[in-house]
Amino acid sequence: MSEVKTDSVVNVSGDNDSGIDLSTNDVVAIKTADSERMRIDSSGDIGIGTSSITNTSGYRNIHIDSPTSGMIMRMYANGTHVGQIQAASDQLQLNAITSIPMIFKTNNTERMRIADNGNLRVGQSTSDAPGSSNTTTGCALDGGNGIVYGSRSSGASAVFNVNANAELVRCHRSGNLVGGISVTTSATSFNTSSDHRLKENVADMTGAIDRVKALAPKRFNFIADADTTVDGFLAHEAQAVVPEAVTGTHNEVDDDGNPVMQGIDQSKLVPLLTGALREAIAKIEALETRVAALEAGE
Repeated sequence: MSEVKTDSVVNVSGDNDSGIDLSTNDVVAIKTADSERMRIDSSGDIGIGTSSITNTSGYRNIHIDSPTSGMIMRMYANGTHVGQIQAASDQLQLNAITSIPMIFKTNNTERMRIADNGNLRVGQSTSDAPGSSNTTTGCALDGGNGIVYGSRSSGASAVFNVNANAELVRCHRSGNLVGGISVTTSATSFNTSSDHRLKENVADMTGAIDRVKALAPKRFNFIADADTTVDGFLAHEAQAVVPEAVTGTHNEVDDDGNPVMQGIDQSKLVPLLTGALREAIAKIEALETRVAALEAGE
C-alpha cells in the first residue's frame, strides 16, 4: 500500500493503474483519464472540477465548477432519487424530486417548510391555511391561489408600518386600483375609489328619508359572544335597502350544505343617512320659516 506524504500529488491515470507522484506544490490532486478532477490545496480547501480554488479568507472553502452549462449534486435514500442541488449560469435550484416537503431547521427545530404542493408554511408544519376553520398558529403562503395566512394565539396577526404620512395598503381588482389604507401621525383612513372622473350618471339623491325608514336597526348578541349586546342590522334586511353595503346571499350554502355567511359594511350606509339628514334639515328649515312667518303675523 502506498503512503501519501506531504507535498504530494495523487494521480489516478486513465489506464486504471494508480500511483502517487511527488511534487513540491503542497497539493493533493485526483485525476481520471489523465485530467485533474479534484484537489485539496495547502489551506485544506477543496476544488472539484477546477484547479483554481476561490479562497475566502477565514473560511474553509469547497469550490465546485463545471466546464459545461452547470452542475448537479444528486441525493438518494435507499436507492430513490429524493433531491438535488442544480446550478447553472442563470439560476440555482434546490429541488425535492419526490413528493416530500423541503424542511428548514435552526437549533434542530423546524422553522419553515415548502410542502410538496408548493405552499410555504412558517412556524408550523400542519396547515396550508392556519387560522382558517382551525386554531393552528403560524403563517402560510398559498402561492398558487395568492393567499397569505397568519394566525396567533392572541394579538395582531398582521402588522404594517410606514414611517411617514402615506398610503399603507393598496387594494386592486383585476389590476385596477379600487381603494386602500393610508395613515397619518395619529389616524387611519380606509379609502375607496371616489374620484369624479370614475363616475357617470351622477344625480342628487331623493327619497332618502323613505329609504332610511325602511332600514330596521336591531339590538342583538352574536351566538359566539352571548354576553355582549350590540347595535346593528340583519344583513339581508339591510341588503334590500342598500345592496352595496352587503356581501353574500340570504341563506346561502356551499356545495356541502355549509352556511355561507353574509357580511355588511355599515360605512356604506353613510351616504343614505346623509341624504336623509339633508332632507330632514330642509323640512325643518321650511317649518322654521313658516313658524317665523306666523309669529310675525301675530
